[in-house]
Amino acid sequence: MIDARIGVIEERLKNVKRIIAVSSGKGGVGKSMVSAAIALTLAKKYKVGLLDLDFYGPSTHLIINANEKPVEKNGILPPIIDKIKFMSIIYFTEENPAPLKGKDIINAIIELLTITIWDELDFLIIDMPPGMGEEVMAIIKFMKNAEFIVVTTPSILSWETVKKLLIFLRENKCNVVGVIENMVMEKSIENEIKKISNYLGKIGFDENVENCIGEPSKLLESKFGKDVEKIAVKI
Repeated sequence: MIDARIGVIEERLKNVKRIIAVSSGKGGVGKSMVSAAIALTLAKKYKVGLLDLDFYGPSTHLIINANEKPVEKNGILPPIIDKIKFMSIIYFTEENPAPLKGKDIINAIIELLTITIWDELDFLIIDMPPGMGEEVMAIIKFMKNAEFIVVTTPSILSWETVKKLLIFLRENKCNVVGVIENMVMEKSIENEIKKISNYLGKIGFDENVENCIGEPSKLLESKFGKDVEKIAVKI
């Protein structure tokens, strides 16, 4: 039986010009900070939405200080935070863990995409969970026009998992915009990345970026934010 919600998802997203899924091979690479900073940067000139699909560790609401709640009106209207329409699983789980697996994850994603009213957007930025789990497959299936940006660090361990993710995305015929190298100090793996993917740019290690959490304007003015801004213009 065909799930009637799939048609609703298509209707909800029909006026979204570009869907950018920010992914990573493993956790701890700063993916959520990058997602939030890209959304904040693009929102200076465009209509932007930010969707946090990291069921296990949602954090973008903390980064952008999203204290406002969604409003029910023939669906769910995302609150607008710093010019960004924002939606997160955190609005439904609150501070409780969401230990979902398999079909439950797929169903939760379908439901979230079905009820959220984005209206017209130039960009919908999705903060993905790390790895190649059910959430990635769901985005590929239900958001067929999604483009992927992959975040890595110069760490060999991080890059090895990212290479596997890039292969996975290519095998599923996904549009990969490119790779962002985060937390770069002296060592960079730019040349290694260029061998297999488009290199979007590097973000230098910023020891003060943690102090910008909850203060979007401060984040954009930080060294981290300035590096993200240089990358955002290439998206």
